[in-house]
Amino acid sequence: MKSDKKPISAIVLAAGLSSRMGEQKLLLPWQGSTVIGRVVDTLLSASIEDVIVVTGRDANLVTAELRSRQATLVFNPHYSNGNMVDSLKTGILAMNECNEAFLLVLGDQPQMEVDTVQRVVHAWCNHPQLLCIPSWNMRRGHPWVVPAAFRKDILQLPDGKTMRDFLGARSAQIHYVLVETPTILADLDTREEYDAAIKGMKLTGRKEKKD
Repeated sequence: MKSDKKPISAIVLAAGLSSRMGEQKLLLPWQGSTVIGRVVDTLLSASIEDVIVVTGRDANLVTAELRSRQATLVFNPHYSNGNMVDSLKTGILAMNECNEAFLLVLGDQPQMEVDTVQRVVHAWCNHPQLLCIPSWNMRRGHPWVVPAAFRKDILQLPDGKTMRDFLGARSAQIHYVLVETPTILADLDTREEYDAAIKGMKLTGRKEKKD
């Protein structure tokens, strides 16, 4: 499936503390690259041209890792509070205002597939007023497509509110995109998860997150 050619950004949330991993997980090796390198490469392979990476901890190292890639790096000065919404707000303020939507992407989800990105973008092209979110076995995952009309709502979210709160208030405005892969649920929070993911790739060529 080819990506639809409509103006869309991708905001990659890469400002986390990696506290459960015990080291900077975004720079861990992944399929000849790094975790964050693979995420950005997947977006570029899916024909997403405006890729914004929001950094926090080890921003200089993450920036150096992505220097050769076509991506915009922006720093979240409030990253230490661990609030994903602050990083998303930072990314929204950096995105091209002419773009009609953005992908909300997790920086620790190197299992993300090009086909999944293209499917949610295609769904948004058919439902441009709706939040388009992938679903596997009735479980919501990432990346999401968020129409630009919601940018103001997110920027005005008060302290303490999460994106779960944001979605909960807009359940009637969500279009779920059914996918055949649990990779939309997979991320890397601990060393055990990372080691299992690497082992799974060696055995099967891809990693599936356990329920």
